[in-house]
Amino acid sequence: MTIARLIEGRTTDIVSCEAATSVRDAVRILAEQRIGAMPVYAGGSLAGIFSERDVVSQLAAGGPAILDRSVGEVMTAPAITVERATGILEALGLMTRRRIRHLPVVEAGSVIGFVSIGDLVKYRIERIESEAEAMRSYIQSA
Repeated sequence: MTIARLIEGRTTDIVSCEAATSVRDAVRILAEQRIGAMPVYAGGSLAGIFSERDVVSQLAAGGPAILDRSVGEVMTAPAITVERATGILEALGLMTRRRIRHLPVVEAGSVIGFVSIGDLVKYRIERIESEAEAMRSYIQSA
């Protein structure tokens, strides 16, 4: 299974912000949209990822003054990305190794999707449950 299959049919726009956006405004977007991270753009290109972890680590280091800084100063950059053809297990492995929870999906330099570790884990659990049910059915019919 690939990332393409996971993101097909999604109709919601990807919530994002510009690197010049204040941390205060970006935090408001995260809270209002009930999301943990979003892609950050500069000059029309993907510049990084802004996440709850960025907020927490920057608040610990710089205090509330960081809320007036730009997202571009505190985001995680460069963004680690995947392509549509990337396998689910490969993406999970990447997230585990890099200790990240969100991946932009890119195609021809443009972000076409955004997946979280929750999306990938949900798929794996559904797949394992389906395989277990198939095995139970096979055993019962034998």
